[in-house]
Amino acid sequence: MLTPEEWEALRLSLRIAGAATFWGLIAATAFAWLLARVRFPGRFLLDALLHAPLILPPVVIGFVLLILFGTQGPIGRWLDEVWGIRLAFTAAGASLAAGVSAFPLMLRAVRLSIEGVDPRLEEAARSLGAGPWDRAFTIVLPLALPGLVAAAVVGFAAALGEFGAVITFAANIPGETQTLPLAIYAALQVPGGEGAAARLSGISFAAALAGLLLSELLLRIGRRRAGR
Repeated sequence: MLTPEEWEALRLSLRIAGAATFWGLIAATAFAWLLARVRFPGRFLLDALLHAPLILPPVVIGFVLLILFGTQGPIGRWLDEVWGIRLAFTAAGASLAAGVSAFPLMLRAVRLSIEGVDPRLEEAARSLGAGPWDRAFTIVLPLALPGLVAAAVVGFAAALGEFGAVITFAANIPGETQTLPLAIYAALQVPGGEGAAARLSGISFAAALAGLLLSELLLRIGRRRAGR
């Protein structure tokens, strides 16, 4: 049986990964649309910048976030002074760190899916008077649904297992930012903590597997609706 602290780590992991996936998928869809459908100066540079977390060590990602969003950082200070929002060493900050790390994976999946939609369908809808938002929500996004689901699955799995960026930017605070990977790490630092680490590893595996099964179910439902 899991201890209350281990249940809390599981709850936090699901909450943080869910928030990271939700907001990351929205951002990934917007940028994927921009990169797939709009030609503009600096597009290649923006593409490279958005994919930078793929090649950067997670600790570097967390450090950059700490510089930008820490209480003394340019963005973090503004958020704190104007809105009273603090991200560093909080659950929201852990979601930000996990989301940034998983973002390129979601962006790639959504972009490939949008690029796979025939632009002639949008042109036909435009000739019939459909506006940009109508075309996006009635043609492109429904046809790109498999890519969106795949992006959500990959993003959730990556956010659920993120360690370096989270511990650097949000620390390892029990009950606040201690996710399953961080709890496993903490357990391994204690003599005799191998049993707790094994339990948490099993829970982490089960959570990831449940997410994959749920995504497959959602994907099948989406395909059935799209086929009607």
